[in-house]
Amino acid sequence: MTQSITMLDPTSEKTNAMRSRKAPPASLDGLTVGLLDISKDQGDHFLDRLEVLFGERGIKVERFAKPTYAKKAPDDVTASLAERCDVVVEALAD
Repeated sequence: MTQSITMLDPTSEKTNAMRSRKAPPASLDGLTVGLLDISKDQGDHFLDRLEVLFGERGIKVERFAKPTYAKKAPDDVTASLAERCDVVVEALAD
């Protein structure tokens, strides 16, 4: 007897369209860096340190946080990141 297996895509993509990767900026000078805390333990410590290091170099930083790491970021958070930031660093720590 042959069993059928259904594979689910965890990204919830409706199509398999490949997206090209954006090239990273040559420099962060004049850009705003978004720091996204996904609310995992110790992630804020990592982002705190990055904020200090970016600040020492005169790079503008905006901080954002997800309410929980277990769910996607709320639409207002992702909209703010896209509107206010040129690049984003997401903290994945435990």
